[in-house]
Amino acid sequence: MLGQDELTEKIIGAAIEVHRVLGPGLLESIYEDALAFEPSCAGF
Repeated sequence: MLGQDELTEKIIGAAIEVHRVLGPGLLESIYEDALAFEPSCAGF
């Protein structure tokens, strides 16, 4: 099980990866959907 700091680091990393791949300027709902999917891709 991940500690709180490790989990926070993974969540922030997933958010950065989503923004890096999609880029700026999209609707917030697009980022929300992508961020909901990203953690399963990252293995947690």
